[in-house]
Amino acid sequence: MSDSPCEPWLRGIAFNPAAPSDVLVRLLDRTAGEAGLLMCEGRDLPDAVVDAALHHPAVVVRRALARNQYVDPARLARLATDPSGLVRAWLASGPRGFPRRVRPLPDDILVTLLMAQDGGEDNKVTAKEIIAELDSSRQIPLSFFRSIAGHEHPELRRTATWRWESLTPAQRAALLDDPDPTVREAAQDRNWRQDPERVEAMLPSFGSRNEFAFDTCALSPALVEQGFADGTVLPMARNPHTPAYALARLARHPGAAVRASVAARPDVGPDLVAELREDPHEGVRMYARLHPFPRTWAEYRAIDQIVGHGPDCTCPMGEPFIPSRTEPAVGPSPDWFAACAVSEEPGLRQVAASWPGLPAGLVETLAQDDDEEVRIRLACHHPLAPPHLLLDVFVTRPAHRPHLLALPAFPRTGWAHLVDHSDPEVRALAAADPALPDPPLEDPDASVRRAAATNPSLSPEVLETLLADPRTAESAASNPSLPVPRMHALLDHCLPVS
Repeated sequence: MSDSPCEPWLRGIAFNPAAPSDVLVRLLDRTAGEAGLLMCEGRDLPDAVVDAALHHPAVVVRRALARNQYVDPARLARLATDPSGLVRAWLASGPRGFPRRVRPLPDDILVTLLMAQDGGEDNKVTAKEIIAELDSSRQIPLSFFRSIAGHEHPELRRTATWRWESLTPAQRAALLDDPDPTVREAAQDRNWRQDPERVEAMLPSFGSRNEFAFDTCALSPALVEQGFADGTVLPMARNPHTPAYALARLARHPGAAVRASVAARPDVGPDLVAELREDPHEGVRMYARLHPFPRTWAEYRAIDQIVGHGPDCTCPMGEPFIPSRTEPAVGPSPDWFAACAVSEEPGLRQVAASWPGLPAGLVETLAQDDDEEVRIRLACHHPLAPPHLLLDVFVTRPAHRPHLLALPAFPRTGWAHLVDHSDPEVRALAAADPALPDPPLEDPDASVRRAAATNPSLSPEVLETLLADPRTAESAASNPSLPVPRMHALLDHCLPVS
């Protein structure tokens, strides 16, 4: 490369939304350096570029594509059988940076990765290590485990036992009686949580992690008493297997968090709920009145994942229907979410706003809700959240900005009135608004100046000046108004002829 700012130019073109396939494919050449790799991992790509990357001879290119969170995951199926185990491992581990929502991989890709007999010809990882990456990646939906519980291949039936509590009772019974002895053994190994005597026998082996048993496992009377004795009461208050006599004691525990967990449970009797509705702590009263009897565990889990987390919660986003531990095949119904949306309780409206299947009419209503957390939840979770709401949450709640910027519906116009905002991150978005007649190229903040250099309203003469300045060269090269012949000219200048 010459003394020109070639690296910034290449990076800018790699993320130029107007760059056509023939321009982007040129960046897959090894001489383009990191620009092509960043492009393969960090943006949506035209089909021609995806195909070129899928068949690229360089492992690093295919490996970068394997981490892409913007390309339809079905397009990445070829990588599941890539000769390189590292490519497969990167596909299995999912997008870099732990995004709040991870798209699940299609079933055929999951089956291919799970059934692989080797870790690739490069011998860098094993098949088991790839599967371990996949298991922790959040790319396997619970529905997949239910779909393979009756698969003809015993290896996949064994895999179904990994999420034992997500299976239906009939599926668990079938696996416990499976004709394959290895499947039966795996099922029996997972089923120990349902046996209070086995739980009690295994508890000493957990050491400091024994709260897990009190939170999820069937509890013997001795374990219940142990939980009260050593203060492991909050997990018991949440455990679906906690017996009724213990719930009565937990409902009168001095800890408000313990009483609140009991108040929200679906299996607490009306008399106890009535008592908790008169609790001195507002949080306990709120949970007790969230919705009337009868309640399901699926609805309890949906509420538990949302209510009380605060307006700046950036917890990972799970599947839209939260399966329960005891009713795994039945999530909260659309009618239940709709009822939550019109509830007088802000907590229930927050739950409704977090469900991406809520119909458009209710979305419009919740977008104007008096409760800020309802509006924030809607902006972050619902694909039909109005642009003005996304803009408002971006401005007022910095914690959600990375997630909002990644949403396809996030508005790129309508920011001009914020060009003088005190927050540079807000001014930067305003600076890139195509409706802005005079982008602030002289803003005191460098990030705002770089954003202004991407504004397509800039004249060709100004754009050329910015391309020549190393401080703004990358942003100018990513400007969608940059003519395609000029993109090719920059590549001709920077990439050696092979």
